[in-house]
Amino acid sequence: MTHENKFGMFIHWGIYAQSELQEQVYARYDWDKEKYEALALTFDPQKYDPEEWVLLAKEAGMKYICFTTKHHDGFCMWDTKYTDYNIMNTPYGKDVLKMLAEACKKHGMLLSLYYSNPDWHHPKSYNPKSSHQWKCVDKEGGDWEAYKKFMLDQITELLTNYGPIYTFFWDIPPRIEDRSLNEYIRSLQPGILINNRGCDEGDFSTPEREYEGSGSSARFEKMTEACNSIDVQSWGYRKDVEFYSYRHLISSIDKIMAKGGSYLLNIGPKADGTLDPEHAERIRKVGQWYRKMEGCLECHEADDFDYGNCSGGEYIACKKDGKTYLHFFNGINSTAAALKEYPGLPKKVRLMNTGKELKFALQIVPEFFNGATGRAEHEYLYIKDIPVDDLASEAIVIEISW
Repeated sequence: MTHENKFGMFIHWGIYAQSELQEQVYARYDWDKEKYEALALTFDPQKYDPEEWVLLAKEAGMKYICFTTKHHDGFCMWDTKYTDYNIMNTPYGKDVLKMLAEACKKHGMLLSLYYSNPDWHHPKSYNPKSSHQWKCVDKEGGDWEAYKKFMLDQITELLTNYGPIYTFFWDIPPRIEDRSLNEYIRSLQPGILINNRGCDEGDFSTPEREYEGSGSSARFEKMTEACNSIDVQSWGYRKDVEFYSYRHLISSIDKIMAKGGSYLLNIGPKADGTLDPEHAERIRKVGQWYRKMEGCLECHEADDFDYGNCSGGEYIACKKDGKTYLHFFNGINSTAAALKEYPGLPKKVRLMNTGKELKFALQIVPEFFNGATGRAEHEYLYIKDIPVDDLASEAIVIEISW
């Protein structure tokens, strides 16, 4: 994933969408068990069209979709024979995962599966070593081996009935080491990538929300997939939505992917299966920026030339197909960017955000001077006329052809 990093869509959808409050409404609003589980009796997403989701993802330049097969509530969004608490026993009565898998296959979209370790419906699921156990059925009756058998049975269904699966996304680490689970997953789907929230370190890390790591711009040392939602307060559909700004999301995507990571951006469908037009527009506009990057955020390498500090602000340098890409993930603070170090005179400099060539020259920049002599003595690579005010909501990426 480090060298094949991708932009993807995270989808949190379940019976909780009917609450229009949050995917963990059961716990966050402290609903009682009967009230919450009664949502299964009214879940009937007659307007569900998975092609709508897949086509929005493609429009945004996304390469894969990660779908919540079972969230912490334990409700299963596929035709499983190991619990009655599933989509087949709702008024809708259709396997929504199968429909999504078929739509992904039709449109060349990779499919990933999310699976929660906590399960607030299964009687044996309580795990005192983990978190998110608030609504477990029986806090005295936890039985890891019995619950593990249940998980393995469900994983068998998920990984044998829905075609090739790109990644498997465990959620909420159980803090129990048991390498057999991931080994079993790989036996069913050779080549699958597994995250680090299961019973071992997996293949890739999964930081979420406002992750900054060490605060540096250094390239990730291992495979990484960051994730965030368009909504600050929820991953599932929330009517009273609090959107992140475009600038915030685009900056985060640019920084994570320039460091070699993948990025999942989440949207929560409504209870009827549709995407709220206002929510979908947030994905669409982020995607408009992403598509202008022409793939430079994917399958690149670190540019090992030390360009030093840049007057335009903090940046990450990548290289791909013989070109250098300077990712100013927090934007540029002026209409020019001056690089003190450079390997030679560029052939061309282009602003990815607009596709237009930028003026550049090797020249003295008067504000950078020798304090002892008062003279500006060094020729900088001076990139000019950057329309920063028109790009205030965007990370800015400059392509340099040497």
